Amino acid sequence: MYNKLGKPILDFLVSFMGLVIIFPFLLLLIILLLIGNRGSPIFIHERAGYRGKPFRLIKFRTMNNKRNESGKLLPDNDRLTSVGKFVRSLSLDELPQLINVLKGDMSLIGPRPLPTKYLPRYSKTQNVRHNVRPGITGWAQINGRNNISWEKKFEYDVYYVENYNFSLDMKILWMTLKKVIIREGINTTSNNTMEEFKGN
Repeated sequence: MYNKLGKPILDFLVSFMGLVIIFPFLLLLIILLLIGNRGSPIFIHERAGYRGKPFRLIKFRTMNNKRNESGKLLPDNDRLTSVGKFVRSLSLDELPQLINVLKGDMSLIGPRPLPTKYLPRYSKTQNVRHNVRPGITGWAQINGRNNISWEKKFEYDVYYVENYNFSLDMKILWMTLKKVIIREGINTTSNNTMEEFKGN
């Protein structure tokens, strides 16, 4: 009952109420990022959703678009703004994804949505991660996030898909809040994003 009805209802209610409550705070973040980035505060990227179907994921942009003399983007560390660093440290860049949850593209909890270009690179077992809607947070996020290998991350994703229930979802929500508060595992020590998944 939870998997087919309870989870979608929970996603809709929590995302709707969450957006209403934090709307003034979101406006403030948009203004700060607009100034700090000297450009768009919103980042939209195509990701693979349920059954691998592409959707447009919404995040706050934490880096500017500075380039070197040859026109190539500078490394992540050189483009990460001071406001962006703060936003990332509390995982606030993920808040706009509540809109994705409200639209039905995502769930509050599930495997993190990854770029569509990774789809041909998954093994048959790893591809099981697409049998549920992707989430803002998930089992892999509270068990290492960017500090674990892709293989381990996918193991956690598949475990979640095969075992998720109300109790597990509540545990993940609680552990996510705890990790955000104590800033544990938010980013790798260098603040770089996770390296690209090349396949098995």
